[in-house]
Amino acid sequence: MRLLAGLLVVVAAVVSLGLWVNHSLDSAAKMMDQNIKQITEEINRSNWDEAYNQTVALEKTWNQKEKWWPIVLEHQEMDNIKFSMAKAKEYVKSRDKVLSLGQLSELKLMIMHLPEKEAVNLKNIL
Repeated sequence: MRLLAGLLVVVAAVVSLGLWVNHSLDSAAKMMDQNIKQITEEINRSNWDEAYNQTVALEKTWNQKEKWWPIVLEHQEMDNIKFSMAKAKEYVKSRDKVLSLGQLSELKLMIMHLPEKEAVNLKNIL
């Protein structure tokens, strides 16, 4: 009976940790999604200085949030996001509307894919 109780506690802890990680990833991704939307709006208004400032703020947010993510995420995926963010920052800096918007769109998809990929659900378990 003790063994069963111990196993139930371990399973509950693993599921709870998974749900917490998913919630944390989802809230961080939504925050960064809002930043990307603001950058896109500033670019569409041709307000390049503010768009660049927002891009720097997005990069700072990413650097704060990604510190613990290597524990639960693939390093390759995180590297791809860093590379995409660097490209977007330079495109905004050079005031290239088409490349900036394209790179921001790609960045948004990569960031929003993270919580979906790491969600605790039957699809990801099997």
